Amino acid sequence: MKTLIKNATIVDDGRKFSGHILIDNDLIESVSTEIPLTDNQTTIIDAKGCLVMPGVIDEHVHFREPGLTHKADFESESKAAVAGGVTSFMDMPNVNPQTTTNQLLEERATLAAAKSVANYAFYLGATNNNIGEIAAADISRVCGIKLFMGSSTGNMLVNQTDMLERVFAESPCIIVAHCEDEQIIKANIERYKALPANEVDATCHPKIRTAEACLKSTERAVALATKYDTHLHVAHLSTAAELEFFEAKPLADKKITAETCPHYLFFEESDYKTLGYRIKCNPSIKSAADRQALTEALTSGKIDAIGTDHAPHLPAEKFGDSYFTSASGMPSIQHSLLVMLDLCKAGKISIENVVRKMCNAPADLFKIDRRGYLRKGYKADIVIVDTEKPQTVTSANTLYKCGWSPFEGHTFGSTVTHTFVNGNLVFCNGEFVSDKKGEALRFNR
Repeated sequence: MKTLIKNATIVDDGRKFSGHILIDNDLIESVSTEIPLTDNQTTIIDAKGCLVMPGVIDEHVHFREPGLTHKADFESESKAAVAGGVTSFMDMPNVNPQTTTNQLLEERATLAAAKSVANYAFYLGATNNNIGEIAAADISRVCGIKLFMGSSTGNMLVNQTDMLERVFAESPCIIVAHCEDEQIIKANIERYKALPANEVDATCHPKIRTAEACLKSTERAVALATKYDTHLHVAHLSTAAELEFFEAKPLADKKITAETCPHYLFFEESDYKTLGYRIKCNPSIKSAADRQALTEALTSGKIDAIGTDHAPHLPAEKFGDSYFTSASGMPSIQHSLLVMLDLCKAGKISIENVVRKMCNAPADLFKIDRRGYLRKGYKADIVIVDTEKPQTVTSANTLYKCGWSPFEGHTFGSTVTHTFVNGNLVFCNGEFVSDKKGEALRFNR
């Protein structure tokens, strides 16, 4: 079965050019500037006027299965992902039971194989007592070791100094760290709990989960990674101050790297006044100056990749009257690429760099086998985008199981029209046209 995507504006690996992509079953057969010869059995898609890029690899999601499937599950969230141009995801371990053993990791992969229309992989979570599981991880199957250096949803905080040292010393693969200082946050929470309840709302979030908390924790993680020569990837960077710990040089030359998320590039702290708990997440969204610095760091190379930290909760869990009971996290995977394409239209980042940070870099960072690029012999994970077709986000066209989006009411300037996963056209012009399931990611380590 062959498919030809012709007359495309192809963006990949720092290049933008007019060309054609031939798919043969699950693989890319050719990427060329001349239309290849085909027979009458070949399906032809004319992508004239559209952008064609590798499928987005989201290195940071919370799909909630098992144990929390009232919020989300592999079927619902993978469909939202594919509708947004995300063809592969890497899922975090703070589910129920927490993914802290290799057996539980395999059980999650079995669930995903039966339900997910996108490709998948899972993090093994570090705890204060599972160093044996970390050392025994199959690094061709596990995407990385997730380390919470500050507690968030799921409470998987690793706070014993000797265990932190051992994780950095003995991890067989990349460590992805949530960096917020627990003591600073706890002290801030106690201070705000002493205030009248009507004075503590969503606007207090960046004053409780502060830039100082992020900076102190990131500094500690970088020091440990430097001490043990460990590949550290700091998740969801939210502050300008943390950028001092990262170097503006090619990804291949770094062992200390960083991710940021679309919501830190789209929102800033004044938005809490209108959006309230919809944008409450950990780490918190910070100032407009932080947003600007993070955006610029994508171009300078200090920030290496973009992941969503897609983290759905039901409205009842998010939108109560109390700051202290409102869950942190927001759904975003269906709209992450659209956020970044709008930043392109605004002149804040190039389209080549969006593809680098969302597709190429995750593949390189995690050493994913044959994905993340449009190359002969690579898996045909491909997205077609009409960059001149606006769409307005509504509850009706949002696919998250939780039923809401922080972007509701916003009109994005682009629309994902086609998404191929392993050569299968899964999503086409707003409809799912295949129920074929994704594959487990493999890692060349």
